[in-house]
Amino acid sequence: MQLTTRSRYGLRMLIDIALHGSERPVRIQDIAKRRNISVKYLEQLIRALKKAGFIHSKRGPKGGHILAMAPEDIRVGDVVRALEVRPELTECVGNPDACLIASDCVTRQIWARATASLFKELDAIHVSDLLVQARKSEILGLPCC
Repeated sequence: MQLTTRSRYGLRMLIDIALHGSERPVRIQDIAKRRNISVKYLEQLIRALKKAGFIHSKRGPKGGHILAMAPEDIRVGDVVRALEVRPELTECVGNPDACLIASDCVTRQIWARATASLFKELDAIHVSDLLVQARKSEILGLPCC
């Protein structure tokens, strides 16, 4: 399994907003520059992150984006679920109707257990957990994510 750039870049965006948005909203152009991600792609991700309730946006000259909840309340697993079109390891786990033998399939149970294990691990990690290392990296002038 490979996560798409939607999850990877979306999490980077949330970390960036958590790092730089405590005093004022963060402009998408600034995130793009710091994280080397196109503005156009970030605009797509912002919509999904807003819809999921992770981000609030403010319009105007002093506008930008802020976290809608505390970093310790944002689980990485929830970010992945919000951004991935199909977060399960196989299509039949999320949609049993996609496979004619899903109800009798022995291997489907393996993929369901593996998906559950993956999300158990991702749900144990919060954006706040990632901020400690991200702050250290920024102090050293290194990319944090």
